[in-house]
Amino acid sequence: MRWKNWWIGIAVICGVPLVMEARPASAQVIKAGPASCPAVALTYDLCPVRTASGFDRELIDFLIEHKVPTTFFMSGRWMAKHNAEVKHLLAVPFFEIGTHGEVHAHLPMHDVEEQQQEIMGPVRFLKAKYGRSTTLFRPPYGEYNDVTVDAVKALGLRFILWNIESGDPDPALSAEAIVTRVQKRLKPGSVIVLHANGKGKHTREVTEALAGHLLPDKGLTPMTVSDLLRCNQSTSAPTP
Repeated sequence: MRWKNWWIGIAVICGVPLVMEARPASAQVIKAGPASCPAVALTYDLCPVRTASGFDRELIDFLIEHKVPTTFFMSGRWMAKHNAEVKHLLAVPFFEIGTHGEVHAHLPMHDVEEQQQEIMGPVRFLKAKYGRSTTLFRPPYGEYNDVTVDAVKALGLRFILWNIESGDPDPALSAEAIVTRVQKRLKPGSVIVLHANGKGKHTREVTEALAGHLLPDKGLTPMTVSDLLRCNQSTSAPTP
């Protein structure tokens, strides 16, 4: 495993990815949809926070008002503290739910049993408390190793990463800078990672720009991750 020690002290907040791989990412690790698909997936992580609000209500209100298909990745610890918000998101028919680890742990630092517990905690919680099943999993911080890939496959889940990192938790980035960053990388089939837990000061503005003109200008429409992965060139965005 190619361990990047100097990153450990930095990657301590949600949204700072640290991908540790002992081999090239296999087809099991999904970073984008088909390049022939005229759509992208807007995805928002809901990981635990200490200083932010924990829920970007203005962002969610915008997505609902404009009926933007969206995929959220919820951590178990976040869900445990946001029961009303979980119910709110689950009630929206064009929202899709995935999971994001139990306590937002650094998975490559744990053995296989500990990784499985971290991965399956929120999956079981969603089913037991809300009666909802999900197969989409995104590793905390975007970190993984061979053990993680094998564990996700063995547990029957789909391993979802991204190919566009918005950088929205970075307080030094303006809305314009984030939009420019995303726009440069935007292409059919892209999966964009943002945050809905209040860490991103400009996430709503960036989302408004994407849904309002950046995607339409490029002939792209937003889809959930699952719809994007089923998409082909003749597919159009589903009507909520």
